[in-house]
Amino acid sequence: MAGNRRGARVSQPLFHMVSGAPEPVAPFSHAVEVDGWVFLTGQMPTLPDDDTAPLPEGIEAQTRRVMDNLVIVLRGIGLGVRHVVSVRVYLTRFEQDYAPMNDVYRGYFSPDRLPARTCVGVTGLARGALVEIDCVARRESVMIGGGTSEV
Repeated sequence: MAGNRRGARVSQPLFHMVSGAPEPVAPFSHAVEVDGWVFLTGQMPTLPDDDTAPLPEGIEAQTRRVMDNLVIVLRGIGLGVRHVVSVRVYLTRFEQDYAPMNDVYRGYFSPDRLPARTCVGVTGLARGALVEIDCVARRESVMIGGGTSEV
């Protein structure tokens, strides 16, 4: 393959749709995985079993629902928040919601394993949500008999 380092193998992407995760609001997978890297689609504050239900009220409740939805997707592919290495947060009311979103968000991560993060203000999100969060996770690799194996 052009552009790859000599001897490097690149696996085919896996497109994950996770049972029990919220129904996507558009045509996309819950996550796409390649070579141990897992790219999770931004989650909305929708209920996993009823994406037509009203969204939770307020930024704290919406952040909690979004993070819980990300956890559902991560668990559905055998990962957890400890595997998350990067996060992007989108807020429609940045100045008003930044601090309370952070208060909820920080409770999902161990203080010594905080992912890299970007947080931006946006003019709008699907379904009129106040927050959307996506992330990148990485499967751990261990050396087995001179090779690596994903765990």
